[in-house]
Amino acid sequence: MSVKNLDDLLGEGVQGRYVLVRSDLNVPLDSDRITDDGRVRAALPTIKKLADAGAKVVVTAHLGRPKGEPDPKYTLAPVAKRLSELLGAEVALAGDLVGESAKALTGGLADGGVVLLENVRFDARETSKDAADRSELAAELGALVPGGAFVSDGFGVVHRKQASVYEVASVLPAYAGGLVLAELDVLKKLTDDVRRPYVVVLGGAKVSDKLGVIANLLTKVDRLLIGGGMAYTFLKAQGHEVGNSLLQADQLDQVKGFLAEAEKRGVELVLPVDVLAATGFAADAEHEVVAATAIPADREGLDIGPETRELFAGKLADAATVFWNGPMGVFEFEAFSGGTRAVAEALVKSDAFTVVGGGDSAAAVRQLGLPEDGFSHISTGGGASLEYLEGKELPGVTALEEKN
Repeated sequence: MSVKNLDDLLGEGVQGRYVLVRSDLNVPLDSDRITDDGRVRAALPTIKKLADAGAKVVVTAHLGRPKGEPDPKYTLAPVAKRLSELLGAEVALAGDLVGESAKALTGGLADGGVVLLENVRFDARETSKDAADRSELAAELGALVPGGAFVSDGFGVVHRKQASVYEVASVLPAYAGGLVLAELDVLKKLTDDVRRPYVVVLGGAKVSDKLGVIANLLTKVDRLLIGGGMAYTFLKAQGHEVGNSLLQADQLDQVKGFLAEAEKRGVELVLPVDVLAATGFAADAEHEVVAATAIPADREGLDIGPETRELFAGKLADAATVFWNGPMGVFEFEAFSGGTRAVAEALVKSDAFTVVGGGDSAAAVRQLGLPEDGFSHISTGGGASLEYLEGKELPGVTALEEKN
């Protein structure tokens, strides 16, 4: 990838110069409390480098899925507070995105100061399907930072063609941030000259979320382990009873095709052999271990069972490269977190190059108290990682390449 990067920008000198940074600060909240600040911590190095070099740093980001207008539930106020704590300096939050508050705060920004603009998705133009709308917003963002530069550092959004990700790169001199470069470097190790055996572990709720990536990975991996809610559609496709377990009946033909393709290509596709079958979807639901091929009709699988945990750990033991995306069960409930923990612990013990593919998998690592340095890399962008592995173009990266 031939793009200018953060080091290039710092080399040009940023003292007293405006820099607009697109970060990914889409953190999970419980009311106004951040429950996992991983993305804030990941965004910090780029912001700090620029501030320490004397730049006037203006950060833009989104949180949640507001409907294109201000919504107090999605304010970035908790993020500004946490960013201030981590940076050791106040990060002022604008009361709007490109309005009077944003103009006043950015206009009065001191060298080395940092301002966070309010949620970029409070403006419907950010996600508009009309390129003219997005370009208009990008121009207004650019006007906040006269003579400035743009640093794309929100890897979790580079797969989106949105104003603050894509169009703004044509308004300002554009550079790739350290986080984006690091993420792309890791993903290349999962697609180019991969060390083998190459094992991928996929979980999460829906097969439909991962159709493209499964199809592409079947041409690249040696072994594919399937857990989580999506496993029940695979088990049903094999003709097994799955009871009340999560099932995407409209994907059965597609999944049957995956099973046939795996066999044709010699890819070892491994499914659960036992599950924790519960009476309902609840933290305290009564449950028992049953064979994955004989789930009672009145029960639903909420986690992989103990035999599957051992099976999966064994299938990971000799791997040289591992990519894991998606929990093995409802890890948010303690009783059904054992499968996800077992996979994560197997990766920690492994000598392989291990990548946790963002999203719920990254959240699980932190929630379960596992050492983050036990993995080679924990991605900040689940969707972006999957689309890259699917072979799709990432618009936010393409926009940077087009500037060079």
